[in-house]
Amino acid sequence: MEHLLDPQWEGNGTEEPASPILHIAGNRLILDVYLDGCKRFLQVTEGEKSALVEVEFLALSSHDEMITSAVTALPMFSRLRSLTLKGGYLLDENLGRQNGLLSTLPPDISQLSLLQHLDLSFNRFTELPQCVTALPCLSTLHLGYNQLRKLPDDICEMKRLTSLIAMSNQLTHIPAFIGQLNNMEKLNLSNNKLVSLPDEIGNLERCIILDVSQNNIKSLPETLCNLMSLEQLYLFSNDLVSVPAGLASLPHLTHLHLQNNKLRSVPIEITLCSCAQLHGNPIGEPEPSSPTEDDIGSTEIKKIYVKSNEKSFLVTPEGCWVFLPGGFHLCFPSGAVSYPMKIGFQIFQPDSQHVRLGHHDVLLSSTLELQPHGIQFHQDVEITIPFTYLKRVRKREVVIRTFSDSSETWTDLSTITKEKSVREMVATCRTPHFSWFLVVSRLVEDRCEVPIEGELLFSTVDQNIRVEFPAGATQRTRTIRMQVLPVSRNLLREITGDNSSSTSPLLCLSQSSTDNFLRPVKIQLPLPPGITGDALDRSHLFLLHGDPQAQTWTDITSQVVLQITHIYAHFQVDHFSWYWLWYTTKSYVGELAKTAYKRLRMYQVNFVALQRKRDPEQVLLQCVPKHKVDFTVKKLRDRYKGPEPSDLVELVEGEQFFAAFEQGLKLHSERPDCVDGKISFVFYAKMKNMKEVYVTSSTDRKQEDVKGQVSFYRGSVPEAVPEEAHKHRKGTKSDWMATLPIRLPVQKVKSLNQENERQGISYSLRPLNLGNAEVGYLTETNLLSIATQIGSDWMNIGINLGLPHTELQRIKHNNSNDFNQLVLDMLFTWAQRNSTETDCIEKLVKAMRNSKRNDIADEIEDVIALGKEKYRQSIQRVGLDQGNSSEDSAIVMSQS
Repeated sequence: MEHLLDPQWEGNGTEEPASPILHIAGNRLILDVYLDGCKRFLQVTEGEKSALVEVEFLALSSHDEMITSAVTALPMFSRLRSLTLKGGYLLDENLGRQNGLLSTLPPDISQLSLLQHLDLSFNRFTELPQCVTALPCLSTLHLGYNQLRKLPDDICEMKRLTSLIAMSNQLTHIPAFIGQLNNMEKLNLSNNKLVSLPDEIGNLERCIILDVSQNNIKSLPETLCNLMSLEQLYLFSNDLVSVPAGLASLPHLTHLHLQNNKLRSVPIEITLCSCAQLHGNPIGEPEPSSPTEDDIGSTEIKKIYVKSNEKSFLVTPEGCWVFLPGGFHLCFPSGAVSYPMKIGFQIFQPDSQHVRLGHHDVLLSSTLELQPHGIQFHQDVEITIPFTYLKRVRKREVVIRTFSDSSETWTDLSTITKEKSVREMVATCRTPHFSWFLVVSRLVEDRCEVPIEGELLFSTVDQNIRVEFPAGATQRTRTIRMQVLPVSRNLLREITGDNSSSTSPLLCLSQSSTDNFLRPVKIQLPLPPGITGDALDRSHLFLLHGDPQAQTWTDITSQVVLQITHIYAHFQVDHFSWYWLWYTTKSYVGELAKTAYKRLRMYQVNFVALQRKRDPEQVLLQCVPKHKVDFTVKKLRDRYKGPEPSDLVELVEGEQFFAAFEQGLKLHSERPDCVDGKISFVFYAKMKNMKEVYVTSSTDRKQEDVKGQVSFYRGSVPEAVPEEAHKHRKGTKSDWMATLPIRLPVQKVKSLNQENERQGISYSLRPLNLGNAEVGYLTETNLLSIATQIGSDWMNIGINLGLPHTELQRIKHNNSNDFNQLVLDMLFTWAQRNSTETDCIEKLVKAMRNSKRNDIADEIEDVIALGKEKYRQSIQRVGLDQGNSSEDSAIVMSQS
């Protein structure tokens, strides 16, 4: 749309305009580009009206607070043929388009008897005003991005309607009367809440494009096969389990999209149809699903529950469900293997050796490794991985990513997700081979197959972005992938320091071929927010091209022909990469884009090291995003003390880092995530990156405080701290990120049962171990770590441990002012009485599970398994047989 009106005002030295001087080009009055467009419109209508008689095209922004008053003046435009009253021009803080203010229209609108085009999108309509259905000549109606719950029955009166766009509303059903719209050519009902379509939809004999994607439709009426004019049918992202075979016989159908459904059977006619897009489902196979208790209980397939200390399980040709620690589970269908087979597994935190994340990927889960790698099953195995739900700021998709040993590449598998609780979800996929598997959130990927005849690809994230492939652009069919990253205007201005800077969404295009296109491909990008084609300064508009790794940005404005319309920019290319449209007054736009891009894919974080006030040996380590630091420190101030948070550093979400203790401090922990005395983290911006550990001094603390520090390193901890880090503790070539001081006081032994020692400023509990080295044991440090995780359910745990209710009340009374001490008292009271029992650890695990604290029970079992492994390795080092007693082994070990 071209802006053809520029209302100018005669200056009179005041802020208010004297009178409007209209420059109407032909019959158009376009005021939606002005923030005060409705005000200008009302001033015009209150003045000389003779110039308005000929207006046929009118556009107003419904963001204007005066839009309600403006629409009351519309009936005077008796010759109006096109009316736009839409919102969506402004973006909120989450980069979503803001809706306008309109929720109703005056009845007099029905007097616009010549109106053919009406755009009410991005507003707040919950029902369609009756005056709209009374418009006799209306042929195009845009209602997208409102809150419509239903379409009125009298919509059947709109006999001339050829295009109805009602996407992204709250529609739950479509009235049968829609079948009476005999002239309908384009019907878009995508992204609603439809569960079915009426049979009468098959009466739309002239319909060319039908889009009902992203709904909850479970079945399709057979009458769809009557749409003989249909060329494009979009059914993806529904709950379809089958489709009518007759769709394949529609003579003009060139696009049939069925991805991301639950198709359990696809008619052979559909699978052979060249226009069918089925890559979201294995053709002819059911979509994988997460098992529920009902599903598991209704099948005769056996179930295997693997304990945390086990590292393998046996699969037989009969098939089985396998439930692994941590919520992972697998389904081996009958006949997947020909003979009994041992399957190994590991669950561990990801690291750079076996995880590859894209620039805008977010890591959501731990990694599941299944062995042997590369094994080929006769039938696909279903894998379900739990992941933590993250509130997504922008529209993204979740996939399970796996590694292919043969091609040494990472692949995203067809994945479905299911919510298990408020904070937890599971992702499920099918795979014919084993390797590493993890859950990743990525930018939405739109794709299409481009044949010799050409194709058109739209972005589902921003429908203003499209790529047009002309006929003859390729000699053989290519697969095209598109990803779009919206960019916050506020964040961009914060990064650049330029209030005039604004950008389009970031566009990434890739293809399956390495050859350039034979004919130029046309790309459409929206102009940056706040910029319109009629008002922009072309010298400030830049088109940037990024390399495949997006490390550098090149200004290609002078190398292409930029065609600018009212809200779009068009240009042509013959190969693909990253494209970014900037509007800025800065001259060094390439470096500006590089800086902005780096910030867009990284988080600014602080490190915090806090010591518990009553036990400074217990240290809380935390990695906190910048905006959460003050709140976190304030919240913990009553229980912890310590240094101020570190200077800001930047981390990519999913990145691993380590905390290492230096200068006389050492980690005293049997934690599974502890390697060589160093704690491993994986950074998640939306989660708590927190570990509680015990530290001790390598020297005998008797005379003075021990001073040391904890340092955080990117990647892996260097064997020796770099000299540069010793001097300055920073540097571009160092993996070091931050250092915080830790101070341990003079050691004072404190007994839990001696009331007169309760006022000590710190303490170390008397040595207390549960179990033994041979069967695995818990140290006092492990017990302290367990105590920190016990919250308000401490009494329930105490009862399940067998402590009398009266004793629990005594513990509660004695520690009424110190909840942390209360929990320690309860746990260690039980531990001291049961430390000599051979089954004490089993009792502890059972008590935790009976108290619904499976998280603690799993951690205890992991610690025990780790202890057993260390004991086994020590036996091998000293050359002892497994048949020796634990006492003899301990003697030899101590002597060695």
